[in-house]
Amino acid sequence: MSDPESEAASGRDRTRAHIVSVAARLLASGGRDALSTRAVAAAAGTQAPTIYRLFGDKEGLLDAVAEYGFSSYLQDKKASPPADDPVEALRAGWDLHVGFGLANPALFSLMYGDPTPGRQSPAAVAAFRMLGERIRAIAAAGRLKVGERLAADLVHAAGCGTVFTLLALPEERRDPRLSEVARDAVTAAITTDAPAVETPGPATAAMALRAALPDATALTDGERHVLGEWLDRLAADGSA
Repeated sequence: MSDPESEAASGRDRTRAHIVSVAARLLASGGRDALSTRAVAAAAGTQAPTIYRLFGDKEGLLDAVAEYGFSSYLQDKKASPPADDPVEALRAGWDLHVGFGLANPALFSLMYGDPTPGRQSPAAVAAFRMLGERIRAIAAAGRLKVGERLAADLVHAAGCGTVFTLLALPEERRDPRLSEVARDAVTAAITTDAPAVETPGPATAAMALRAALPDATALTDGERHVLGEWLDRLAADGSA
């Protein structure tokens, strides 16, 4: 015997997925300007109130489109075997990021082109979380020269800036060396060739220990929080 509520929820999910798929195609072919509520509703064969009911508002629809379009990229990044060298893994992640942006300019602009303090698309948040994981692996190996957050913000800023700079150029003028030089410069700015913990001083040791702190199960959550604050202060003092 079927459950009416389950059937209704399944129907909403199918309708939502269909609308998002249609909107993603409109985005790819016509850019963000093509994603008016009226245009999406017409292309999906539905009514504008349905879109508002399923997504709340246009921003909710845009977030859903960004997640949909970015999910395959995230799956590709997750499926790629991590490099044995965490710094090489970061370089590979940079190349994937830039390649994705150049291949999907409208989607990339939707995710990163209209920054608002305190608000990011869920897809952008997921991407930044993965970047943070790569940075943490470098810190755990003792090869990070600056704090994790600063390193992640720097890589993110340089990577997005590189993509938008290349997108602003005609395709025949896009020099791939721009991305390579920017990648190598940022990598050199935040990492060391040898484990930084071999260098005397508390700051580098604090960075490495900070990266491994979530695995310190012998401590309570409160103790890890306090120790994390102390380690952050030590690391910041050394990178000032």
